[in-house]
Amino acid sequence: MMSSKLEPIQWKENKCLLLDQRLIPSQKTYFIADDLDSTIYAIREMVVRGAPAIAISGAFGIVMEIGKLNLIPKQEILDEMFAKLLASRPTAVNLSRMILDFKNKIQEFILNKMDYPKFLLACENFAIGEQERDRLANEKIGQNALSLFAKSQLKLNILTHCNTGSLATAGHGTALGIIRSLRDAGFELTVYADETRPYLQGSRLTAFEMQEEGIECYIITDGMSAWLMNDRKIDAVIVGCDRIASNGDTANKIGTRGLAIIAKDANVPFYVAGTKDSFDFNIKSGSEIHIEMRDPKEVTNLSFLKDAEGKSFLGEGIIAPKDAKALNPSFDITPAKYITKIITEVGVWNPGEQKSIGP
Repeated sequence: MMSSKLEPIQWKENKCLLLDQRLIPSQKTYFIADDLDSTIYAIREMVVRGAPAIAISGAFGIVMEIGKLNLIPKQEILDEMFAKLLASRPTAVNLSRMILDFKNKIQEFILNKMDYPKFLLACENFAIGEQERDRLANEKIGQNALSLFAKSQLKLNILTHCNTGSLATAGHGTALGIIRSLRDAGFELTVYADETRPYLQGSRLTAFEMQEEGIECYIITDGMSAWLMNDRKIDAVIVGCDRIASNGDTANKIGTRGLAIIAKDANVPFYVAGTKDSFDFNIKSGSEIHIEMRDPKEVTNLSFLKDAEGKSFLGEGIIAPKDAKALNPSFDITPAKYITKIITEVGVWNPGEQKSIGP
């Protein structure tokens, strides 16, 4: 299998190098996180984004913070560190799952009476293991998805939303990982990428990844998908996910629900791709998922477009009236009834039929 050319998360010399996704496609620049606070900044400001990538970066953030202390932290210090990290982006379940696993591992390390150097190394190995586990899971998702296209013609038109590739994961990707796997299996692909306002993850990041991979890609506006599915044959819509409830309701980037409704009306299969870490069996439905609300200026000012001094390239009043009000939910909930299949590393499911997934 051809691996992605992109390495969005690199662990080097006890620092976490994060490919700054605010600057793509114009620059490939790495943001250096060297402690927990700089990692949290990178997560909140979307230097790094995507549920799996956030969890992996967060794990390295904890390692760096423990490294700065030069001792095994007391329980109250650990609890404070993990609470700060969890508050950085609350909707995706991957981060909270990683935190729970990391806490349990730390308790094992303490019970084993590790000295500080061994304790720090064990924590580092946990974070590295999280990164490798996600990369392998992504590749397996891609392989499992091939069965859904076994009877398809070799030319496929795929519509996707937001960015779910190497930039959002440890590598390969979930929904974009499926696209890579289809390409590697010999399919000729045309990808249509929703621009994904307001942060433009589709036009900036997905189109960038597709160019890097040599896969034909057209950017469409978020309001264009109904026209697209009516005007030409779309073989499938494939999206990622940030949290999946027990009944199959799925939280994903804002705009996903509308896309699913249109796909249902057009009789186009709507597939959700994610690792088993995306499932939250503690909640019954999507109504229990907290939706992160972000700064309205991301809608009215494209505030992620900044120079090195932090000055916005497009000043206030350029794309919307000054002091205009805006809503900016980062995610929406797609009801299970609009989802054709959920594709994971452990199998392909009908939404809601998976009641638990083993370790």
